Amino acid sequence: MFYKILLVILLTISSTFAKEKAMSIYDFSVKDIEGKEISLSKYKDKVLLIVNVASKCGFTSQYEGLEKLYSKYKDQDFMILGFPSNQFGSQEPGTNKEIKEFCTLTYGVEFDMFAKIDVNGENEIPLYTYLKKEASGFLGTKSIKWNFTKFLVDKNGKVINRFGSSTKPFDIENDIKELLDK
Repeated sequence: MFYKILLVILLTISSTFAKEKAMSIYDFSVKDIEGKEISLSKYKDKVLLIVNVASKCGFTSQYEGLEKLYSKYKDQDFMILGFPSNQFGSQEPGTNKEIKEFCTLTYGVEFDMFAKIDVNGENEIPLYTYLKKEASGFLGTKSIKWNFTKFLVDKNGKVINRFGSSTKPFDIENDIKELLDK
């Protein structure tokens, strides 16, 4: 009897670890800029660049590079996911509607935009908790330091790398091409 109980415990523990190992970004759902719940499984088999964005930041001009990068590779299973956040210097104060209008009119953004979120702290969305766990920042830090932090994700939903705010979109182009060619 003791061995049966021990076996059940070991199987439970190993299946729990197996589930954690198998986790990917496809296990998450988020709200798009219109407020609709979207499963990230929608992006299976695509290379993704996930970016926390802001409209009134010194890095806001990166929207232009992000859109050009998206336009160049969108037909090769590449997508950018933009997540507005107001956590850094209150640089994204607008509503989702105002954010969408700004991105469309100012930068012609066509890549997928999502509802404003927290990327750090007690209200951070689970997707960002996962991204930060999978790819730490400078000197192993977990928290997002500023707007326009970028996470590169492969076609299997695995987080490959994290890039800081000062990394320009086209600085990541070779990494993206490499993943698209796999």
